[in-house]
Amino acid sequence: MPENGTPVHILGAGPGGLATAAALRERGISAVVLERADAVGASWRSHYDRLHLHTTRAASALPGLPIPRAYGRWVARADVVRYLEQYAAHHRTEVATGVEVYRLERDENDQWVLHANGGRRLTSPAVVVATGCNHTPHLPPWPGRDTFTGDLLHASAYRTPAPYAGKDVLVVGAGNTGAEIATDLAESGAGRVRLAVRTPPHIMRRSTLGWPSQRSAILCRRLPVGLVDRMAARLAKASLPDLSPYGLPRPDTGLYTRVRQGAIPVLDVGLVSAVRQRRIEPVAALESFEGAKAVLADGETISPEVVIAATGYRTGLDELVGHLGVLDTRGRPLAHGPRTHPSAPALHFTGFSYPISGTLRELRLDAARIAKAIAKAAH
Repeated sequence: MPENGTPVHILGAGPGGLATAAALRERGISAVVLERADAVGASWRSHYDRLHLHTTRAASALPGLPIPRAYGRWVARADVVRYLEQYAAHHRTEVATGVEVYRLERDENDQWVLHANGGRRLTSPAVVVATGCNHTPHLPPWPGRDTFTGDLLHASAYRTPAPYAGKDVLVVGAGNTGAEIATDLAESGAGRVRLAVRTPPHIMRRSTLGWPSQRSAILCRRLPVGLVDRMAARLAKASLPDLSPYGLPRPDTGLYTRVRQGAIPVLDVGLVSAVRQRRIEPVAALESFEGAKAVLADGETISPEVVIAATGYRTGLDELVGHLGVLDTRGRPLAHGPRTHPSAPALHFTGFSYPISGTLRELRLDAARIAKAIAKAAH
C-alpha cells in the first residue's frame, strides 16, 4: 500500500475507475484500483469487434491524457483498450488485478470494510464503486427458453459475424447494441437478419455535415424537455427517412422524454440503410419459445437458427451494497458522483447512468467531482 496513509479503494479498472484514481492522485490522495479481471478495461476487451465510440475522440479522453490522433475521430474498441492501458501507465495507477470485492460494510471506526475473494479483508476511509452498468448480462426468462433447440446467446458473447454466415438470425432488442450487431450480421453474409423491437427507438445520425450529435446533446441538456423533444422530431424528419413502411415507425414519445426514462437514442452506423434495403427485417418483440420456434408479440411464429439477445445488463450491486439501502428498485445507486447517500458516507458511485452527452465525458467530469468531494471530507 502507499506510504502516505490508507488509500481510497476504487472498484473497477474501467474508464471510470482509472479516471477517478488519476483525479485523486492529482490532489495528492493515494488510491488503489481493485479489478476482478486480469487487466484494465475488461468490459471493453469483451465487446464485439465492430464497436467504435459514438462520441468523438476529443470529447472522450479521460483527465490528463488525450486520446492519440492516430486512433481516428471515432475510436475503435481495440484502440479504447490500448488507450486505457496507456492511461493507467501514464498516471502510474496502482491496479490490483484478480481482486473481486463482494461485500462492503461499515465498521465501528467509520471505515469501510471490503470483503474480497481469497479471504481478503481490506479497510478504507472512502470507496468508489466504478464497476459500471454493464456488469451482469441479463437474459429474460422467456417461456420455453430452456427448451429452444436453436442457438441462444446474450449479446455479450457476440464477437464477429463469421460464425453466423448464411444463418437465419433473430436479434432481440433495438438499442445501440442490438442495432449494430444486426447491421454487422446483415453486412457480413448472414442468411437472414430480423430485429425484434418492443418499443421503436429514436434514431439519430452520429454526425450531420461534420457536426457530431454529441455536441447537440451537450447543448440541449439544460433546455426544457418538451423543447428538445420538438427540436429532435424536426431534425429526425429532415435528416432520416421514415422507416414505417419497413416496420420501424417513428416513436410516439419524444426523444428527450425517452432519455429521461433511461432510453438512449440509437446512433445510425448502417441500420437505416440495411432496413431500407430489407437486409434487416424489423419484427415484433419476442414473447416465448416453442421448441425450434420463436413466438412474437403479434402472434407470428418464426424459426431462427440463432437468437442473439441484446437485452442489457444488471449492475450486480445487490450483493455488494444492497444491504446498505443505497439502491433503487432497478439496482442502481440512489446517489451518484460526488453525492453520497446519508446511510453510506464516503461511498461514491460512478458510471451507473446512460447520459445523452456521452458516457466517457461524464466519467471524466465525475472523476474530478468525486476527487474534490473526497479531498474536502478528508480535511
